[in-house]
Amino acid sequence: MSRSRALTYYVFVRLLLAPLMLWTIATIVFLLLRATPGDPIDAIIGNRAPESVKAEYREQLGLNKPLPLQYLNYLLDLLRLDLGTSITKQGQDIWEMILQYFPATVEVAVGSMVVALIVGIGVGVISASRPGTALDLGGRLFGIITYALPIFWAGMVMQLIFAVQLGWFPTAGRFPASATPPADITGLYTIDSLLSGNLEQFFTALHYLTLPCLTLGILLSGIFERIVRVNLKQTLKADYVEAARARGIAEGSILFNHALKNALIPVITVMGLTFASLLGGAVLTEVTFSWPGLANQLYGAINDRDYPTVQGIMVFFGGIVVFASIGIDIINALIDPRIRY
Repeated sequence: MSRSRALTYYVFVRLLLAPLMLWTIATIVFLLLRATPGDPIDAIIGNRAPESVKAEYREQLGLNKPLPLQYLNYLLDLLRLDLGTSITKQGQDIWEMILQYFPATVEVAVGSMVVALIVGIGVGVISASRPGTALDLGGRLFGIITYALPIFWAGMVMQLIFAVQLGWFPTAGRFPASATPPADITGLYTIDSLLSGNLEQFFTALHYLTLPCLTLGILLSGIFERIVRVNLKQTLKADYVEAARARGIAEGSILFNHALKNALIPVITVMGLTFASLLGGAVLTEVTFSWPGLANQLYGAINDRDYPTVQGIMVFFGGIVVFASIGIDIINALIDPRIRY
């Protein structure tokens, strides 16, 4: 089988398996929500309400039906791409909530990924190009420490240092409460302000975005640092690198024009795996910085036992991770001819 046909077959199989993976995610979320203690009705009307009122609410929301029937109705709604409505936000449609809050999460996620790639690749290159030195040891310690630090703790420390003590950044929020936010075009404040030609709004949005992105990006950069450092060290010992040295090519040219290109190929694969961590980290980051994104809404819905909102957002996030991993696999196969499927 030719490589292009093998890749097409692989993508076809992955696309067929995507609904199965999403069904697994949806089922696990559905069962875990019902297994955790707490009653969503209490979150709506309080635990001191009469049982007759609670029973009426359960009937309206379908929570009085047998669990298998609730699960069946849930799956049928998913097949129609109906994520349901919130039971704590006055019946707001979940898709409307996603459209309203997801752009803020995208802004943090993209900014954090940019920081993670720049810092991780930079530290990895410095560490691998100076083997056995203090810089190499520092790079390894950086990768271990940033990977191990809790995101919420690091976020509070960053707030304390750079927002409270130094006053360089705001402690929380996405835009000043007293200022008018950019026109709603894409939902991304930085992009919308540029599209509107308002540089003042752009720098204000960037100012509020910087600290959350630095926090999450630096903590994720340890993953890329370790991958780049290990692969670059191996690449620098390859035969074609030794041949380039023998031809008298400058060490800097060998590092950036020959070795680094091949060492970065695994980074593309890791990006897909890191994306799941990015969404998980976004929850803690948005809560810590009071960032009005979809991950923050998920956190609030979990506390309120808002079953439809948690289920809908988790399936949405799961779909992003599944299809992002497929896209990363395709890109990886196109740029690396050695990969076979």
